[in-house]
Amino acid sequence: MGAQVEVYGIRHHGPGSARAVRRALEDFKPDAVLIEGPPEADPLIELAGDPGMVPPVALLAYAPGKAPVDDAEGSDRQAAFWPFAEFSPEWQAIRHALGTGVPVRFCDLPAAHQLVPSTPETAADTPDDNGPAGTSEPLDTGQPPHTGQPPDTGQPPDTSEPPDGGEPKLTAEQRIRLDPLGWLAKAAGYDDAERWWDDVVEHRDDGPSPFPAIAEAMAELREQLAALPGAEVTGALPSGYLRREEQREAYMRRTLRRTLKEGYERVAVVCGAWHVPALQAKVAASKDEQVLRGLSKTKVAMTWVPWTHGRLANRSGYGAGVRSPGWCHHLFAAPDRPIERWLTDAARVLREEDLHVSSAHVIEAVRLAEALAALRGRPLAGLDEVTEATRAVLCEGADLPVELIQRKMVVGERLGAVPERTPMVPLQRDLQAEQRRLRLKPSALDKEQDLDLRKPIDLERSHLLHRLRLLNVDWGVPAEGNGRTSKGTFRETWTLMWRPEFDVELIEASAWGTTVHGAASARAEAMAAQAETLAELTSVAERCLLADLGDALPKVMRSLADRAAVDTDVAHLMSALPSLVRALRYGDVRGTGTGPLQSVVDTLVVRICVGLPPAVAGLDDGAARELLGHVDAVHGGLALLGAHEHSERWRRTLRGLVDRQDLHGLLEGRLTRLLQDAGLLQDVPDRMARAVSVGTAPDRAASWIEGFLSGGGLILVHDEELLRLVDGWITGLGGDSFTDVLPLLRRTFGAYATAERRAIGERARRLGTAPAQGHRPDGDDDDLDLERAAPAVATARRILGWEA
Repeated sequence: MGAQVEVYGIRHHGPGSARAVRRALEDFKPDAVLIEGPPEADPLIELAGDPGMVPPVALLAYAPGKAPVDDAEGSDRQAAFWPFAEFSPEWQAIRHALGTGVPVRFCDLPAAHQLVPSTPETAADTPDDNGPAGTSEPLDTGQPPHTGQPPDTGQPPDTSEPPDGGEPKLTAEQRIRLDPLGWLAKAAGYDDAERWWDDVVEHRDDGPSPFPAIAEAMAELREQLAALPGAEVTGALPSGYLRREEQREAYMRRTLRRTLKEGYERVAVVCGAWHVPALQAKVAASKDEQVLRGLSKTKVAMTWVPWTHGRLANRSGYGAGVRSPGWCHHLFAAPDRPIERWLTDAARVLREEDLHVSSAHVIEAVRLAEALAALRGRPLAGLDEVTEATRAVLCEGADLPVELIQRKMVVGERLGAVPERTPMVPLQRDLQAEQRRLRLKPSALDKEQDLDLRKPIDLERSHLLHRLRLLNVDWGVPAEGNGRTSKGTFRETWTLMWRPEFDVELIEASAWGTTVHGAASARAEAMAAQAETLAELTSVAERCLLADLGDALPKVMRSLADRAAVDTDVAHLMSALPSLVRALRYGDVRGTGTGPLQSVVDTLVVRICVGLPPAVAGLDDGAARELLGHVDAVHGGLALLGAHEHSERWRRTLRGLVDRQDLHGLLEGRLTRLLQDAGLLQDVPDRMARAVSVGTAPDRAASWIEGFLSGGGLILVHDEELLRLVDGWITGLGGDSFTDVLPLLRRTFGAYATAERRAIGERARRLGTAPAQGHRPDGDDDDLDLERAAPAVATARRILGWEA
């Protein structure tokens, strides 16, 4: 009796296909199983049987020993993923083979060939780079359903539009190759390929095997494709597309031949449905060897990494993705009464949000979903019917609860896990050890982490997250104004969410070191050496302090001191100061040494105060606005620093500038406001009156007002005299002048909060009836008790930095 080969054409990540493959393997009882995937991963297959391997997971192929790239956007990263979920047919085939002790191996073209960088010389040997966005597989281009296995390269999808902005014009050959199941669905009278595939395969729980029918349909399609005119067969498919498809199928046939020569008599092959006719065809071995001769290759390494359901969704750009991973997982995990179980879970989600959903709601929703399926001629209610029933019955027509269910159930975000003995670079293992030690568990869902830097464990968590950010691993993203808002200097708020591509970034970053601390220190030193501006250097110094990189800080500070000593541009000095001040202020809270920074800050403050007066002369609008930003940043930085000597020198500098005749109106207004807030100007109403007087050009007056009010509009709420001046100036403008200054006024007042604008408007409306000056606006004419108010006034003045 000769060898027997069964080829099962599947759709990747399909629950019906997964169950059908499992049943087919149990019936066939093969003595060897071949699966579409990279052969370099054969030594890793046995890890799939480890209890610590929890899907979704992915095989990761990467080029080891590659130099790290500082600019992630410019990286020519060589890496690809082959994802597996519990409902993936390939995963079930692997688990079946491991459970029965049957040899199992991958049979696709090796990753060493598929990861060769695309060049003009190798374009014909290079697959399309359409990772989450596509694949080298003809069926995995974002058109559902998908029946080819793509490597996921982690690159964003190609969203380019046709030159004329219309629909892409595809030849008949392209339509068949890019969406063969869509072609079959159309022939069956369906306008939705995914719905057709669900009805004929995914929703089947019994009956004959679907694989002979799938093989016959694919063979018919390939025959139609071969019969097309030659002009169409060479249509505008992606470069190297047909050549790569031919190479992949030739390699699969070669692997099958070698397996049979080894003496295996019952061989099962699990591959994308499109490849079934190619593997069943009688092709001479010499022809396949000729196709595979001279393939370019690169050195690759393989490992398993955790994956997420979100990255299995086709909305992420993954070419072989499914519309709803959570729904697919549910269909696979609950083959009996899936509709009832799904809607019961949906009711539970809504109840957790304090939304009233009764058992009667669930019963009626099940009836509605089944009725919709019957009306549409479907064997089982699909996700569309279940969602419509959920919206109509459980959510009573509201969209927000439906979105909640979409997020928590339809995608069903979850993060897989890999065993401890999975091959990893030392940097990955060090991070895992730190995560366990600091009790920071990775999660696929975003999670807010509030850190109190006075607690040792929270301080170490902060150091770890900052170090990872230096390595371009943004597992944690700090909240805006982190640690510098109302929560105080000892608080940090982070949003944590683990993404699969972080493993690739850790592998790349391992070139910097074997531990997170060592790699971050080496990266910081390299960033300092490559910094082109003083501001970049100060930013590196601040990040070193936040990450507690005492080893790297001395080298960074030497570079910083050398650059600061020779930089004469006052704008550069001003842009560098705030980062250094933050480092000084918050370094103390973290317990890190900041001694070298103090001397640099002292020098910069003196040089800024000396260099600012000549820098403000003769500025145009753009330069004045840019310098205004630097002035505000320095003013806020010195206020944060709290050094009396530096604050006094800065205020004296501003006081000497505010009366200059060559000062731009924007800067004059802003300096006036800063000095008034510091209690150093007593004639602000007179200055504003001069600025908005009839003899002043409307554009300069508007610039002065914009600068004065850029620090916030509450001053107009509390100072009636200033409000009257602004109101009188605006109402006295001519039509043309008002039109000219209106954009400036819109920009100024548009930056205020809604409540602030409303308060100013209310005060302006009551200007004619407002109480006389010296009386309280609430109508209480009692005199203030100055003696009782004195302690509060003194405290407020100390907080504001004024002399008590």
